[in-house]
Amino acid sequence: MKKILLLSLFVIVRSFLASSAELKHEMVFSIVPPDSLPQVLAPRSADILNGRMKQKAQIKFASHVLPESLQEWEKRKEEIREEILANSGLKVDHELDLDMKETATIQMEGYAIKNIYFQTQPGVYATANLFIPDGEGPFPAVVNMHGHWMEAKGAENIQSVAHSLAKNGYVCLSMDAFGAGERGTTHMDFEYHGSNLGASLMNIGETLLGIQVIDNMRAVDLLSSLPYVDAENIGATGASGGGNQTMWFAAMDERVKAAMPVVSVGTFESAVMGSNCVCELLPGGLSFTETSGVLALYAPRALKMCNHNKDSNVTFYPSEMLRSYHNAKPIFGQYEAEEKIAYELFDLEHGYWPEDREAMLGWFDLHLKGIGDGSAREEIPFKVLPFEELMVFPKGQRDPKVVGVAEYARKKGQQLRKNYLEKTSLDKEQVVEDLASLLKIQASPLVKNVHRFSPDGTWQRLALESSENLLTPLLIKKPSQSGLGYVLLATAAGKQQIPQARVDAWTQKGYGIVIAELSGTGEAASAEDQKVDYLTPFHTLARARLWLGETMLGQWVGELAMVSEFIKAEYAAENLIFDGEKEAGLAGLFLAALEEDVYDSLTLRSAPISYLFDNREGVDYFSLAIHLPKFLQWGDVSLAAGLTGLPITFAQPVSMSGESILSNKEKAWQTEFAAARSLLKTNGSVKFEF
Repeated sequence: MKKILLLSLFVIVRSFLASSAELKHEMVFSIVPPDSLPQVLAPRSADILNGRMKQKAQIKFASHVLPESLQEWEKRKEEIREEILANSGLKVDHELDLDMKETATIQMEGYAIKNIYFQTQPGVYATANLFIPDGEGPFPAVVNMHGHWMEAKGAENIQSVAHSLAKNGYVCLSMDAFGAGERGTTHMDFEYHGSNLGASLMNIGETLLGIQVIDNMRAVDLLSSLPYVDAENIGATGASGGGNQTMWFAAMDERVKAAMPVVSVGTFESAVMGSNCVCELLPGGLSFTETSGVLALYAPRALKMCNHNKDSNVTFYPSEMLRSYHNAKPIFGQYEAEEKIAYELFDLEHGYWPEDREAMLGWFDLHLKGIGDGSAREEIPFKVLPFEELMVFPKGQRDPKVVGVAEYARKKGQQLRKNYLEKTSLDKEQVVEDLASLLKIQASPLVKNVHRFSPDGTWQRLALESSENLLTPLLIKKPSQSGLGYVLLATAAGKQQIPQARVDAWTQKGYGIVIAELSGTGEAASAEDQKVDYLTPFHTLARARLWLGETMLGQWVGELAMVSEFIKAEYAAENLIFDGEKEAGLAGLFLAALEEDVYDSLTLRSAPISYLFDNREGVDYFSLAIHLPKFLQWGDVSLAAGLTGLPITFAQPVSMSGESILSNKEKAWQTEFAAARSLLKTNGSVKFEF
């Protein structure tokens, strides 16, 4: 049980992370090299951004009140289901051939285990273990889902649930989650399927959460097809990430008669500014409901939650689960089924422990077998196997039909790009409207107040306080030649990472300089966002914005618009050039695509030339801020460039994995960018500097 994946997001020594993050934050904001750019705000500034994000989540929680009548709930229920489908990218084909294949059978005492794989989507197969009691049946069945344990379906605590169920007369299907276990990029290389890898699915209009729901719905299809399974009595359980899978899939699949998620139910509010896996993220989730709304989808089916008092993850604190439980329970009451929703607390750490399994057996006995009163009952002893015996394939001999996240995202992205490049007409107005929708832009923030500080040499130091109550630090140096205007410099890494040579080059040409630190970066960073430093940068903050129905890039576009308007008005800057690096460069591009006459030209440094997933090894070249749900369904970077009608320079352009674009590919890229301008009937040009 202690073989936990090194990158597990759920068994975290919070005190260590908090103390190390505090030290790091103090160093970042207190120690400035003598040749660095001046600071604007005081060292160790308050974490305004963290507070603002949590405030938004708190308001959202309070606004999502469930209806008081059954008639109103039936209507709201369908609205929630439709929103989940739309935001998760969930599309399942129940008629698709399951094509189950068996690679081995292990005979145990009183039951057998079959190592199998089967088709969940066209050409996509899942690896699984099928535990079958001896006898003819039909037996009730349970889908058993794992969390972030290294060996996935073969991990000790996942196995233990399956062995215990089989010993007690249940068929159990334990499946590797998409991208985990035997479904990683390389067979038997147990990789972490979250962070930038899993988040890449959003760019093709899908989510790791949604694909897991599809997999588990297909698991029910498989169980229902087996002659020894009682298809009317199917349950679902799992712990941590597996409990999260349980909550979502069983809520959406009414064939699941009873469910028991373990150490996984909390609130969406508590997930904001938390560092859980992207497999537990529903983009826009908090914009239309809360966890209680998902739990209410179960009514009048049976749902029991087990949470642990010693859990280290705030999202799964019993207090958070209880908030959702109490909000959802009245819906069960409307169906006269209050006894169908329950919870139990154990004085345990994170995991799926014997106490949980005994509670699970009692719950399923009552609701799937119709025996007992639902209270816990003692397990029958069982034997745990070495995880290697439960592998479907020998190491390195996996069927090519079993693909990981990387190959899946690349193939789906290639098809979407093909569809985009084959378009023969575009409605520019609609394209702009759709881009704004993808970025989740409603209105740009306004300057609420301007805070001016004493100059530092030739630099003016300002901070714009926005209508969102956030601070945007600015360094401003006036032009040495009148009429040249200003260059706005931005980077997602904070101003201290801007090479001095870049500042000098623009200064020597006579331009004024504006350096803006966007929210989450540099002095405008959140200490909370930086706590978990072993994950992709902005993992916490980008997830928080997505939960709230926002995007990091959309936020930055709004902030750049605010800064640009301020510079033009305050300094009479007739000309404004944008020079941005990596993700911040894209924010400038998107602003120019949405609004005319903001910039005169754009320079994008080390920015992606396409959103196509290309290479697993470089998956963390960009931060989590780069992802835009459904972007490749809209078009690609070339379409955004075409909307600007401006001269654009891509300096050292790269792929999504940070691989340099070769100069011998320039002609093909020029053709693509020119075609977008032609379809949009815009001017402009693109230059590549390799």
